[in-house]
Amino acid sequence: MSQGKYLPEGRLGAGVCTREALERAIREGSVLEGKAVRCTDRHELVVDINGIRGIIPREEAAIGIDTGKTKEIAILSRVGKSVCFKVLSRMGDSFILSRKAAQLEALEHYMNNVQTGEVIRCRVTHLESFGAFVDIGCGVISMIGIENISVSRISHPAERFALRQDVYAVVTGKDPKNGRVSLSHKELLGTWEQCAGLLHPGETVSGVVRGVEDYGIFVELLPNISGLAERKEGVKIGDSVSVYIKSITPEKMKIKLIIIDSEDKCERRLIRPRDYYITEGVLSMWRYSPVECEDKIIQTVF
Repeated sequence: MSQGKYLPEGRLGAGVCTREALERAIREGSVLEGKAVRCTDRHELVVDINGIRGIIPREEAAIGIDTGKTKEIAILSRVGKSVCFKVLSRMGDSFILSRKAAQLEALEHYMNNVQTGEVIRCRVTHLESFGAFVDIGCGVISMIGIENISVSRISHPAERFALRQDVYAVVTGKDPKNGRVSLSHKELLGTWEQCAGLLHPGETVSGVVRGVEDYGIFVELLPNISGLAERKEGVKIGDSVSVYIKSITPEKMKIKLIIIDSEDKCERRLIRPRDYYITEGVLSMWRYSPVECEDKIIQTVF
């Protein structure tokens, strides 16, 4: 990875930060981290840096605050959380900081040094029905659309991610004009062949119902692979089920199932480290479908 020092907020750490180190950071332009402990009535963030007081003026709290593009909640919501910053100056016993300067530097680094197809590490900050917002470095926010979280269909990103969870993503595009980095996640969770290799006909395994159609029921077996089960009365989307694997056909990319039993409630199937097949490097192309499956080719070209 080429993220370098531009890590998501909460991962850099304050380290041993003395007044001398902060003064050196003024000269060297270092990116540091502390905890925002208060927001004043003027929307200045007060930051604790190992017992040393730092102040982030309102206009330095985030990219876009000064133009109105970023809402005030972006400042208020940082209280009690880590913030990255650069040190601008010393004012008595306190230091004047800029979170925006750290964000601009991190964004410039992404535009100039991070390649399309590169795998990065980010931290989940917010979940909406349409996608997961993640911190890609110093509080710079990007989004993984729900359609790019996994190949298996999900109804909400909360079925895959939790707040403040560290996850991997792959850069799919960069927009320097608008300062945006586009991300995807499904390419890191294995191809159909890799996932199917963990399953065997004759086994009974657990799964989650992701779709109910007239012709059958789609059951997610792993985050990036589903099978089709025969219809069974009373089974609905979101149910946890045990399924018997009848057959696996790579050339048609199909797994036939029989539902043995079901429960109304299922635990969230959050992404775990073991679910990742790729956690580093630069991808040029990712093909999900098996080579022998020529009728339906699913792939991403970076």
